[in-house]
Amino acid sequence: MASAVSSTAKYYVRIDLFHRLVHGFLMASFLGLAATGLPIKFNQAAWATNLAHALGGFGTVIFFHQTFAIILSLCFLLHLGRILHAAFVKGDPGVLWGPNSMVPQPKDLLDMFWHFAWFFGLGPKPRFDRFTYWEKFDYWAVFWGMAIIGTSGYVMWFSGFFGRFIPGWMFNIALLIHSEEALLAVWFIFTIHFFNSHIRPEKFPMDLVIFTGRVSEAELHEERPLEYERLVAQDGLTAIATEPPPLWLRNFGRLIGFTVITIGFILFGLTLWAL
Repeated sequence: MASAVSSTAKYYVRIDLFHRLVHGFLMASFLGLAATGLPIKFNQAAWATNLAHALGGFGTVIFFHQTFAIILSLCFLLHLGRILHAAFVKGDPGVLWGPNSMVPQPKDLLDMFWHFAWFFGLGPKPRFDRFTYWEKFDYWAVFWGMAIIGTSGYVMWFSGFFGRFIPGWMFNIALLIHSEEALLAVWFIFTIHFFNSHIRPEKFPMDLVIFTGRVSEAELHEERPLEYERLVAQDGLTAIATEPPPLWLRNFGRLIGFTVITIGFILFGLTLWAL
């Protein structure tokens, strides 16, 4: 279960404002894409046509779908630009490899193996660093999903332009990839990502760190002992020390989080109903 906030506990910044804002826009645009894309994919279902009509018709649904696609694309480019700037302008190779990188590394495979062993009581729980193997799995699933879904979507959106360079049958392939990959993304985000982030026993019912950006010293020490020990050894905790998250911010996170999870579960259920 998620722990309560103590006014005397020490807190540290885990997710900076830039990444929280990008995640917020990504979350809102993905939810919008799912809410507008599913009625198009399952247009033969009664709930899909009713939802499309409630939004103003399929023409309006497509308009909002394209608008959300632009917002999601901007989030993707901003994130990619931030990584490239850190790596090649600021000269920080740590974003590409090392304990602060989202790139999968041999330790992640070992952590996953021993974590599953721990599930069955066959060994101690692995000691995680800044990013766990399941967080990297979620990250790369979304990263490549956005690239594949986005590319196929833009090919269909600007079919007049791309039609000059590719044969007509490629648009059928693009539609198939876009539709099936998007459905897979909806199922993944609204089940596995929600479970990994908020519903697993250690964080149930909500992990507020993506909204507050802050983590207590106790959580940091317990959940990411290797990162904590490295920060202590490098005297790095002082630089990221901050105040406990205020009540309004925690309530804001709960409101947004529970709203998104509820809508996600409803959309996930509708996709199963339509199959």
